[in-house]
Amino acid sequence: MSETTVVVTPLVEQRDQYHEADVVVVGAGVFGCAIAYALADQGRSVILLERWMKEPNRIVGELMQPGGVNSLRKLGLGHCIDDIDAMPCNGFDVFFYGEDVCMPYPRIQGLLGMEDAKVNDKKSEAPRPQGRSFHHGRFITKLRQACLKHPNISVFETEVVSTVKGDHNPEILGVETRTTNPTTGEKDPDCFFGKLTVVADGYASRFRKQFIDQAPVVRSKFYALELIDCQLPSPGFGHVIIGASSPVLLYQIGTRETRVLVDVPEKMPEASVANGGVRGYMKNVVLPALPPCVQPSFLAALEKDSKIPQSMPNSWLPPTKQAVPGLVILGDAMNMRHPLTGGGMTVALNDVVLVRDLLAPELIPDLADTPKVLRAMSTFHWQRKRLTAIINVLAMALYSLFSARNAELAKLQRGCFAYFKNGVTRDPMGMLGGLIPDPLVLAYHFFSVAFLAIWLDWRSVGLWKVPLLFWNAFWILWTASVVFLPVMYRELLV
Repeated sequence: MSETTVVVTPLVEQRDQYHEADVVVVGAGVFGCAIAYALADQGRSVILLERWMKEPNRIVGELMQPGGVNSLRKLGLGHCIDDIDAMPCNGFDVFFYGEDVCMPYPRIQGLLGMEDAKVNDKKSEAPRPQGRSFHHGRFITKLRQACLKHPNISVFETEVVSTVKGDHNPEILGVETRTTNPTTGEKDPDCFFGKLTVVADGYASRFRKQFIDQAPVVRSKFYALELIDCQLPSPGFGHVIIGASSPVLLYQIGTRETRVLVDVPEKMPEASVANGGVRGYMKNVVLPALPPCVQPSFLAALEKDSKIPQSMPNSWLPPTKQAVPGLVILGDAMNMRHPLTGGGMTVALNDVVLVRDLLAPELIPDLADTPKVLRAMSTFHWQRKRLTAIINVLAMALYSLFSARNAELAKLQRGCFAYFKNGVTRDPMGMLGGLIPDPLVLAYHFFSVAFLAIWLDWRSVGLWKVPLLFWNAFWILWTASVVFLPVMYRELLV
């Protein structure tokens, strides 16, 4: 952890009484807490605003890839995954219609102190990178506690309702809020002012429409169950099950608790009211596709009550370059991807590290210097893409393959599993874990999967049916391009 510069007492009074600071952060989730803590550690005076300070109950934001753990440690917040019954995640076990391949995160020289390790000397090998999975609310509570204890941060429980603009220019000066009066119970108007306002109010951001033209694209929802004492086929690994109509994700979030997330696309026939709705789909389609050792705890959780399981929309929101003086929108409010690969927190924490470094006091002594801040955020927009484009594209591409809804996608799905089964897992798992920031590596492997899918199709059809083979090959490549290239273009080049 880097040495913290403590702001003198008059600035504490300025925050608490006059609601003025260098930075106002809206939202005390993963990104909001991390950016508040990072900037405060640099000596900035920070106000952190949150509508509801009680422990949240969410079904995503529970699996942190190794790249996210690395960024958390860089920010001095590594202790926030301690003492919350967090479970190690060593990789993923992918099941494809009953057959599985277990894929650990790769050892990468130069990562986690491995630069001094001799690759061929087993005694000197560092342990493999590990992710962590946990109850989301416990992690958020630890992050908020870290912010509450920081001398350069003042935290307020208040609902932000709008931004405050200057009278004669478009610069954002702060935010207007409504704070519950403990005596009357009424919500009183209030204002908080900062040289820079950071909006990180999550996937349901109330400010996105005002400042970002893009709207999230929702293709499905994750419905969640919490399994108790579930026997997983590969303890210490996340599990992706391909066998139902759409993928299922499992991972431990505590010593006894395992989260299962069932993807249900919009207007899925198998989840229609006539077929019993979501619960009917889970019992009739998902349950038989699960490994036998998981089925008893899944059924017990499903039959615990008759309610529809808790759900969250699975969204894709490409990043947007911003140029609003005095304000930046970050975190899930600015960029989202399908949570199948668990990349959200890795993206968020990597973004915090980049923003912290680009806004460092040595580079920008005064955050009121709007031109410098805007240049820094422009640099951030392009600099982040080396890692975040990989995570986002991989999430969207794998979801398209794992939820294959046509014959060509099904062939690509089979090719993807065969690719893993052939032992090609190092780079894919390195990219999934947020450890390999090279978009060309992703493009190479994705189209390698496509060509393997073509070869498998040729073998199944018969090599003597040449016209049909080339026709099929064209459509497989076309489908792969449609899945990969538009998302890659939007994430990497815009």
